[in-house]
Amino acid sequence: MDLPAIEVSGVSKRYVIEHESRHDSLRDTLHHTARKLWRRFRWGSGFQIEEFWALRNVSFSIQPGEVVGIIGRNGAGKSTLLKILSRITEPTTGRIRLRGRVASLLEVGTGFHPDLTGRENIYLNGAILGMSRAEITRKFDEIVAFAEIERFLDTPVKRYSSGMYVRLAFAVAAHLEPEILIVDEVLAVGDMTFQKKCLGKLQSVSRNEGRTVLFVSHNMGVVANLCSRCILLRDGMFHADGPVSEVVNAYIQSGADQTGQAAWSADDASAGNDRLRLHSARVISEGRVTANVPIDQDVAVEFDFSVLGSRRNASSSIHLFDKQGVWVLCSGSSSAELAPGTYRHRVRIPGNFLNDGLYQMSIILLTEVTNIQVHIHEAVSFTVHETGVGREEYGGVISGCVRPILPWSMKSLPPHQPPL
Repeated sequence: MDLPAIEVSGVSKRYVIEHESRHDSLRDTLHHTARKLWRRFRWGSGFQIEEFWALRNVSFSIQPGEVVGIIGRNGAGKSTLLKILSRITEPTTGRIRLRGRVASLLEVGTGFHPDLTGRENIYLNGAILGMSRAEITRKFDEIVAFAEIERFLDTPVKRYSSGMYVRLAFAVAAHLEPEILIVDEVLAVGDMTFQKKCLGKLQSVSRNEGRTVLFVSHNMGVVANLCSRCILLRDGMFHADGPVSEVVNAYIQSGADQTGQAAWSADDASAGNDRLRLHSARVISEGRVTANVPIDQDVAVEFDFSVLGSRRNASSSIHLFDKQGVWVLCSGSSSAELAPGTYRHRVRIPGNFLNDGLYQMSIILLTEVTNIQVHIHEAVSFTVHETGVGREEYGGVISGCVRPILPWSMKSLPPHQPPL
């Protein structure tokens, strides 16, 4: 039996977070400042220290040629694990053994020098992977054709759009023949056509060329189609490992106890920036917020967000996925110039429209039509359940990959009304 391509044994990663206390009175502020200066002089720090374990005692092995999905909620430790496997950061404890060259695609522009051209970055990445110039030249035309950037090949990559970055980065990672390919959620930045192209290439390099692929995604449909095995992380700890269908079901059930609403704090980096910020989201049926919706009742899904700073061309959308990660409907606003303030995007879904089962809502906020500012996966979950009532009006039209677009409404909330 071949030795594993990847061996992870008891890996943990600890980060140290420093907190500075806040004080309201001048006396407290002066006292705290003096103490902080004394501590910094004596011990080198004037802050309160907190330990945060992003990973705790994670162990698994992956055989050559396997395509393994790594799933889990935001903050579960997926990206930290991939950074350790990519040798970007070191584990606090534990051991990792990699057998073969590793290529990683973790975030837009990883491994690129912004001042170098696309052509120069292809050779730079190949050299980092340990390939000779002759090997890179042999693959060069194929990489450029796959990335579809011929016109901009000699342009510094700092002028590339996020989509162009991803196209080139993926083309380099997939074509320069690494034995192990690590791909994070970054493919979501590309358009639908390029995503399909990338997934086809991943299937090709694993099935036909025998390379090992680690794939992180929140799209369970893609994970099920691409991967033969799945690993589930929860709160930084190893939770499950096995066939995709079993692990995905365990993951879905772990998120099925939602209350039908969610809120994000003003300092949550995942929920916005100085342009757009998401505040809250909820599911409403029969006049109340709920996570359990009778199949014959109307349901409204909505979220509140703010436009900050100045007037901006902005748009927003709601995307609904079933328990297998299949995109079943969306509702998006057209791009419009919005004044600073708080807005509510609301979609009404008629009764007898959704099949019974678990649904997860994702939210996207954009500026200038295509520039994603906020993308929250699984913002809110809810379950549609049977009531014994017939489905005369729609007959369960949503199944498979049907993606109806429902009407939406948006209103500006009064300045004095806080987000719900």
